[in-house]
Amino acid sequence: MSRRPNKEKNIRILNKTGGSSYFITLPIDFVEKLNWRKGQKLEVTQSGKKLIITDWEPHKK
Repeated sequence: MSRRPNKEKNIRILNKTGGSSYFITLPIDFVEKLNWRKGQKLEVTQSGKKLIITDWEPHKK
């Protein structure tokens, strides 16, 4: 697989796995800057036509 040109570095393709799940790959530099690790819980929320991915925090009572 060839590398993308720099101007397209952050363009990603939506893929489907199994029957009902979708996934994208995240750029490694973003993951490293956020200090995210393999197996970490993340929260996905929708804001208009955008998805927002944040570190998961247990809801406090």
